Amino acid sequence: MTYYLLSVVQPTGGQPPAPEALAGIVADVEAFNQELRDAGAWVFAGGLAGPETATTLRPEDGDVLMTDGPYAEGKEYLGGLCLIEAPDLDAALEWGRRAALATTLPIEVRPFTADH
Repeated sequence: MTYYLLSVVQPTGGQPPAPEALAGIVADVEAFNQELRDAGAWVFAGGLAGPETATTLRPEDGDVLMTDGPYAEGKEYLGGLCLIEAPDLDAALEWGRRAALATTLPIEVRPFTADH
């Protein structure tokens, strides 16, 4: 089994969905997470606060410079993540497809490299 990171791509400056639509998305994401658990593919998932809450630590001349905000400005940012276990890339892409439908947002799928 291989671990894959499903990254939720959030548009910068987008308007949040209306409360009724958001309630449906939350229910769909909860159902998706339950599907992952039931399939034994669940490892970890969670949302992230917006980039305006970030603090960036950057090495500089043997010290570390700390600044408020994200490292880079962009049209999109990492809004959440899901770490799954899948037998291969095709299976991970299918979970990514389901995640995109549940979240209504783009999902980036990448193999996760770590010592197990």
